[in-house]
Amino acid sequence: MDQSPSILRTTLLLLLLVFGTDSAMELISNKRDVLVGDEHILYCKAGVEGRITWQKDMEDIDEDMVSWVDESSSKFIIDKAKMDDAGRYTCRCDFGTHNDEITYELFVYEGPSFGTTVTYHEFLEGTNGTLPCLVSGQPAVDVQWLRNQQKIPSYEGKHVRQLPDNTLIIEQVSRKDAGTYVCKAVIRGRPVSQEIAISVVINAPPTVHAREEVKKVMAGQDNNISLLCLVDGVPKPNITWIMPVKLDPLHHQFNSDRSLLTILSVAKEDFGDYVCKATNKIAESSAAITLHVFETPEVFVAEELRRVLVGESVSVSCNVSGHPQPELHWLNKHNGRRIDYTSDRVRILNDALVIDYVVPSDGGVYSCMAVTPFGNASRDFIIHTQPGPPQYLSVSPGPTSVFFSLKTLPVDGGTPITSFALQWRQRPAEVWQESTVPASVPIAITSLKPYTLYTVRLAAMNAVGRGQFSETHTARTHGIRGEPDSPVLSTYQMKVDSNTFSIPLKQSDDGGTPLLHFNIRYKQDKEGAEWNEKQLSSDADIALIPELLFGTDYQLEVMAVNLNGSSIPSTINFTIPQQSAVKMTTGKMTKGAVVGIVMMIFLLVLVAVDAACCYTKRCGLLMFISMKLFGHEVPGLKMSEEGDGATNGDLKLKGIGTPRGSIQQQMGVQNFTKEGGQLTEVTCDKAPLTKNEKAAANRDLPTTDA
Repeated sequence: MDQSPSILRTTLLLLLLVFGTDSAMELISNKRDVLVGDEHILYCKAGVEGRITWQKDMEDIDEDMVSWVDESSSKFIIDKAKMDDAGRYTCRCDFGTHNDEITYELFVYEGPSFGTTVTYHEFLEGTNGTLPCLVSGQPAVDVQWLRNQQKIPSYEGKHVRQLPDNTLIIEQVSRKDAGTYVCKAVIRGRPVSQEIAISVVINAPPTVHAREEVKKVMAGQDNNISLLCLVDGVPKPNITWIMPVKLDPLHHQFNSDRSLLTILSVAKEDFGDYVCKATNKIAESSAAITLHVFETPEVFVAEELRRVLVGESVSVSCNVSGHPQPELHWLNKHNGRRIDYTSDRVRILNDALVIDYVVPSDGGVYSCMAVTPFGNASRDFIIHTQPGPPQYLSVSPGPTSVFFSLKTLPVDGGTPITSFALQWRQRPAEVWQESTVPASVPIAITSLKPYTLYTVRLAAMNAVGRGQFSETHTARTHGIRGEPDSPVLSTYQMKVDSNTFSIPLKQSDDGGTPLLHFNIRYKQDKEGAEWNEKQLSSDADIALIPELLFGTDYQLEVMAVNLNGSSIPSTINFTIPQQSAVKMTTGKMTKGAVVGIVMMIFLLVLVAVDAACCYTKRCGLLMFISMKLFGHEVPGLKMSEEGDGATNGDLKLKGIGTPRGSIQQQMGVQNFTKEGGQLTEVTCDKAPLTKNEKAAANRDLPTTDA
């Protein structure tokens, strides 16, 4: 080691000051080990005056090489130390009376020197690494390897060890072997050493690991997602990303080493594989992260409401969107059932709801649903159609009214029932009469005739229109105050004569108002038979119904009528028995022949009666035909006006002058009057008037029409 002369001199002066008063011999040196090439001074102090000489290894040193400091001290200067300057130096002083000496051993060394030793090494992980330590120096140099101030052994079997040639070997280097190693060189036997630090870097190819290989996120303005790429390697790898979309700094953000990618406001288009790629000078590596972006399902229906008439067809399309693609289902919200993809009347065709031949029960709410593992969505479609026919309907009569009662409301067709259409009629041939009542009030037909049989039916109405009518029901209205009681039928006195039926009549109470007439209705007692009607005068005491069918059951109704209305009908059932067979006793005459003979006899009798009527009373079919052929003057006939005298131009027979609507008119009486010289048709029936007709004629009251 180099030291400047000024430092050396200063040291010697200090030594003199310290030891200058001591009379003992002293040999002073600032160090024992001197580096080759350095200057070194040995200072000898006798303490008192004397003659001082120097020896090296027991040999005298030339006095020219020694310099005196003063009378009692001397110094020996080694200008540039060499290896042979090392040895034992003796300083002797002759005091005259005695001699004294002191010895000092000086060591000279060279080094240690590390020469071209490399101080930086890089090794690939998994390989063997060697660290040479090239040491030189004199005298001999010992080498020792250190790490973390710990001595590295040199014996076999160690992962890191020192070889005999002072080389350090690291077998199968790993990351933990990276660091600083120290090669220490020591001059053998002397406390002189030198150290050199050697850096070891273990290179490793990049390794990339994705924290999550699959990431799932819902798309949305407020939804962000971070993709983390765990990268390792020496030197530190450079990280790049390969993305399925174009890099957008506003949409994609990275951390400082780009190992973390954050996607802001994730959208459906961000779906795909994101590849994290790490590269260093050794190699490159990559890992992929699959990003699944799920969109909330959305549903779009072509329309929300459709009004459809019963019997029509309807089709409404539905589109769904989302990621992954949602499953589409149609649901009938009325019954909670899912509609299948079938060929039935109600079906799904190409994601559209199709209903053929709409019926009232099809009305209601249908829901198109989009179903995914990450959420559902739906939109409703409403069908409004006409209501269904009323079911479980009962009717009950009231005074001039009929009331309807529903156990359950009809199928509403998807929209509330607002009113009911009521229809009624008395006869099948009549046109239905109709009225409408709100659904919020009692359902009733009012202002009907009392004691009258009606056929009624009912239909519900909603915003779409009127639905189907219910089945028909019959109901007979009750009477109002002042109407007569029902006629009394004497069933034990009823008679059946051949095909004629008769039964006595009796009226118990006329309701305070005289009876006008009796209404009689009868029909065959079978489904679909029509009623036959006729009227009897108010004083009739028997109901006679002729020309009925043999072997047939009948129903009969009789009502009393006054100015206040009709009574409740009295009813009775009867049967016309089978006609007795005609027995032929002569020859082999057939039944057809018997019928022909009977018809011929009947025809002859009819012609004879008609001829007699025509000749004597100018009536009948022959008279009618003669009048059409010859006019009013028929040869061979005596005119009535010639035999009966003047009649003021009018020909009247018995019953002429009876008020309109009399019994004669009911029985088909014909009248002829002479107007302007022409005869008009008059009656030729000479049947006597009934008691009722006589009373009506006397009171000048009209009779009711049949």
